[in-house]
Amino acid sequence: MGKIEELYNVILSKKGSEDEKSYTASLFKAGLGRISQKVGEEAVESVVAGMSGDLKELKYEFADLLYHSLVLLAYYNIKPEEIIEELEKRKK
Repeated sequence: MGKIEELYNVILSKKGSEDEKSYTASLFKAGLGRISQKVGEEAVESVVAGMSGDLKELKYEFADLLYHSLVLLAYYNIKPEEIIEELEKRKK
C-alpha cells in the first residue's frame, strides 16, 4: 500500500467519528458543502503559489489540496485506485 492509500484509509476511518479533536472528522460532520469549499480554496491557493514561483509554498498548498481532495473522495467512498484507473484510461 502506498502513502496516498494509507492517508486515504486514515481519512476514511474518521468518517462518522465523534472525535472532536480530529480536523478530518469535523470536515465530515460539516458535510459536503464544507469539504467542497475547502477543495476549492486549496485549489486556488495552489494556483496562486504556482504562479508566484514559490516552490516551497506550492508544495505546501498542493499537499493541502491533495488532502482535502482525498476527504472529498472518501465522502463518496471513491478509492484513490479508481482515480488511477481513470488516469490510465487517458494514456491513449
